[in-house]
Order: sequence, then structure tokens, then C-alpha cells
Amino acid sequence: MAAKFFIPSVNILGQDSVNEAINDIKALGFTKALIVTDKPLVGIGLVANVTDKLLTQGIESIIFDGVQPNPTTSNVKQGLQLLTDNQCDFVISLGGGSPHDCAKGIALVATNGGEIKDYEGVDVSTKAQLPLVAINTTAGTASEMTRFCIITDEARHIKMAIVDKNTTPILSVNDPELMLEKPKALTAATGMDALTHAVEAYVSIAANPITDACAIKAIELIHANLVNAVNQGGDIHAREQMAYAQFLAGMAFNNASLGYVHAMAHQLGGFYDLPHGVCNAILLPHVQEYNAQVAPARLGHIATAMGENINGLTEQQSAQAAIEAIKALSAAVDIPANLTQLGVKEQDLAILADNALKDACGLTNPKQATHEEICAIFKAAL
Repeated sequence: MAAKFFIPSVNILGQDSVNEAINDIKALGFTKALIVTDKPLVGIGLVANVTDKLLTQGIESIIFDGVQPNPTTSNVKQGLQLLTDNQCDFVISLGGGSPHDCAKGIALVATNGGEIKDYEGVDVSTKAQLPLVAINTTAGTASEMTRFCIITDEARHIKMAIVDKNTTPILSVNDPELMLEKPKALTAATGMDALTHAVEAYVSIAANPITDACAIKAIELIHANLVNAVNQGGDIHAREQMAYAQFLAGMAFNNASLGYVHAMAHQLGGFYDLPHGVCNAILLPHVQEYNAQVAPARLGHIATAMGENINGLTEQQSAQAAIEAIKALSAAVDIPANLTQLGVKEQDLAILADNALKDACGLTNPKQATHEEICAIFKAAL
């Protein structure tokens, strides 16, 4: 069976990446950027730093800082209007997953027309999006280099999964200097998001040797560096290693896709407006308990990548060791213990399960679930 591998054509990683990227943007001949970001990054001066660098190369910038933590269809419309009014010839996303996803939505609709909800699903668009340069400031979502775009449909209160090769940025930038001193909670949530990407890609039915290599290395790096990145925010080595880890995890899930953790977390985010990485972290061990029925050996490999000694254990015991290691790492970075702490209510589980089963991310889970089984996983996580 043929396999396709998607990734931006150019990816810059490591210290001083932003300056290198500005030179590349200049060489591409762009003249006016719509910068899609959020108000906190404007407030700390990070956006001004980038716009100043662009201006030295003769590149103008228009700033759209209205992106919400879970970007919405309205955010996409607002950004698109600003882009059109100012005749921008490319888009820069600056931030974490929310600005990247919103920018993808804007750039895709700019060339394909209609509304972003028209592109829900897999490869629905027909034209390449407006050129997008994604500058990352967190180590977690990997949205800066993937073909995944998650937008909240405000009318339906769900997160739409747009999986489309045309949303892939032309250039991704991961500069650990932009990730220093990020809040502990944000570092923890995004780091556990990256772990979820790697784990789900590794147990996916679409996994292949390339995605396996990326996923396992990502898990090793996250296990070795996440706690330091959380507790010692200025540790440039830990930040850089987490940047590489989340990028590798992105390479894995961008091509092997994901599973029920994301299918379920998307519903929590859309319904309750909850942080995506935290939802993933809480659901991850519970979904893997379910997956252990069919993929215990794969979970055993994950246990080894997380430093567990599985010599002499059965496959099921090895799988359980992986699940316990995931729980331990989550607790070590102060992720909430359950969904109840986030305000999730048992009476909502049926509708959450309904929507989770419609999410494209669930298609590659190693075992397909019934509605009752999804409800049971949600309930176990309460």
C-alpha cells in the first residue's frame, strides 16, 4: 500500500531561526504580511520584534491579534476581511496552535472561497492556500508544520477537523528563544499535547516505519526534557529539545494521523471551551487502556521510550507500564487529574460521544469503538 508523507518544504529549527526565516521570506519576494497572532504576544512585544525585522527587509505587516485560544469561524472571517482589505500577499502565523490554525483557515479560504466550514473533512479544498509562514512560540501542537487545522464552529459548538494538504505552511520556524519563560501551565499542556501526538501516531493503523521512528524519538525527548522545561523555563537546552520533540511528533501524526484522544478532546474544547493540551493529557491514558486490547506490543515500545524496564513482562503488563508512565509524567507537570476538575458533566457525555465518533481523527484509532465505549472512556476520565 502506497504511503504519502507531508511536511513543509522548508523547516528552520534552533536558535536564531527567526532571523534566518526573515532572510528566506525576503528571498521569496513577498511584500505585505497579514500576521495572525494573539493579544498576549502583542503585549509582551514579541509581535513588534518580528514586524521590525520584516520592515528592515522592506516587508510591511498588518496585524490580526483577535485569535481566541480555541479559534473560531468568526476569527477566520475577521482575519480574512483584514487580509482582503489590505491586499496582503502572504500570511505569517505567530504563536502556538491557535494562531497557526486560524491562519491556515484564513489562507485556505482566501484562495478557495466560501467559508472555512466548507472544508471540514479530508482534502476538501481544490487550490493551494495563500502562502503561509508559521513561526512557532510553543512546543506542543506542531500546527506550524502539519496539514491539520482545527476550528471551532460556534453555531454547532464543535471543533471541526480540517485535514488538508493545502493547509501545509511553506515554511515553519521553531526558535527556542521564543519559547523561553512561557508559563508553566502552558508548557505542561503543550508538552503533553506533543506526547499525545506521538503516542496516537505510534498506535495508529496508518503508522509506517518513518512515522514510527519520529514518534518514538519524540517520546524519548519529551520524557527526558518536559519536566525541566516546565520547572526551569529559562533552560534553553530543554526548550530546544522540546521544540525538536514536538516537531518530530508532528511529522508522525501529520502522516499516520491520530486517534480517539484527539477525537474526544476536540469535543471537550468545542463544547466547554477547554484547553486542548490539558484535555488530551487527561484522556490519553484512558484511551490507551482501551487500545491495549489490540495494541499491547506497541504500547510496550512506548513504555521503553519512556524509560520503563519491561524485561520479563507480558505484552499486557508492558502496555500497563506505558499507561502508568504517561500518568506519572502528567502528574509531574501538574496536569489536572480528571475531567471533573475542568467542569465536564456526566449528562453531556452522550452528545460528546456522538460528535467524537464523527471526528476524522478517530478513523485511524487501532480499535473502532461503539458509542457506549466512547461514553465509558469519557466516564472513566471524570
